[in-house]
Amino acid sequence: MAISKATAEWTGDLKSGRGVMRPGNASEVPFSMGTRFEGQKGGNPEEMIGAALAGCFSMAMSLGLEKAGITLRNINTSAKVHLEKDGEGFAIPRIELATEVRATGGDEAKIRTIAEATKKGCPVGKALKAQIDLDVKVLST
Repeated sequence: MAISKATAEWTGDLKSGRGVMRPGNASEVPFSMGTRFEGQKGGNPEEMIGAALAGCFSMAMSLGLEKAGITLRNINTSAKVHLEKDGEGFAIPRIELATEVRATGGDEAKIRTIAEATKKGCPVGKALKAQIDLDVKVLST
């Protein structure tokens, strides 16, 4: 099976340091304390986790719909990754996953059932300890 690779490099101390995350062959994502906690331009590890989960969910959902005979037009999935203080450090206790599905050939109840099964079976979701909350919107085509 596939092995995906990513790297990260950090230079300097925690407060004034800077880093770069490199997901595989994709563009570098710069990050720092400012981008993580102060809204400065750049990325952060939590956004990378959210993007990975949203991407994995969308791909897996397309397969679930296909297997059910539902014709997919598109899936748009977003993730809100909650980073909260946890003792002396931080934790991700929850991720809000929201997806909008445009498809034909299946009713809303069937699509919601497939979405819930996808949430449980998504490999990235399985890798995370955080609770993953899912909100599904089915849009007419």
